[in-house]
Amino acid sequence: MRNDTAAAVAAFPQTHPRVARVYHPGLATGEQKRIVGAQMRGGGGMLSAVLDANTERTAAVVDRLRLFAIAPSLGGVESLVTQPITTHHGLDPAERAKRAKRGIADSMVRLSAGLEDANDLIAYRAQALDAD
Repeated sequence: MRNDTAAAVAAFPQTHPRVARVYHPGLATGEQKRIVGAQMRGGGGMLSAVLDANTERTAAVVDRLRLFAIAPSLGGVESLVTQPITTHHGLDPAERAKRAKRGIADSMVRLSAGLEDANDLIAYRAQALDAD
């Protein structure tokens, strides 16, 4: 169930103009897709998205999300969201730049799909992205 929900939530924002990139095993292509297929029976309930936004606008999107509870860590039966910036807020600008080169941008959000209906999660995600 969570595999399918996370895959649906991951597929939605790929076409949204405010989403720069989405990370989820179910979206893999080429050699990565072959590896995922050989090693996994599903994509799992976790995904990350990098928004085309600064830190403040990303935080505003997270604050507007419904059904996704803001949490310091992910995992549980409810859908959860966190920004890696909350766990790395003490880093100086040089360290944050290194993080960004590794794909952990200040505009990244991490989501854990819970047991809620995928269509509800997608609708609330769209609402949060389109609000401003």
